[in-house]
Amino acid sequence: MSNNSKAKNAGREVISLDAQVKQKRDALPEPTTYELFGVEFTLPPMRAIKWELQEKVGNLNDTIGVLEEVLGKDKVRELYGVGIQLGDLEVIARDWQTRSGLEPGESQASAGS
Repeated sequence: MSNNSKAKNAGREVISLDAQVKQKRDALPEPTTYELFGVEFTLPPMRAIKWELQEKVGNLNDTIGVLEEVLGKDKVRELYGVGIQLGDLEVIARDWQTRSGLEPGESQASAGS
């Protein structure tokens, strides 16, 4: 790095986004507790889940994978045990999306834009 580059970077401004991110996170809806065929489970708002899951959430083909990550494999096995079907998963996914403040079909990638 040249001395000229160091001089340019020495006075650079760094903007902290911490307060804005905290405010946005604080404004998220509360987690929703559901009951399906006697099994109770709680889902956080979709925008509050781990970054790695964001792309999977809008894909109804991987609802089980997302639920295993969010609820844990034991809770998903419990849901399997009461005989959930594909249509039931779609109902869960759509209601979860709505209660998370997203429009049906809105992907996580476009949610903030």
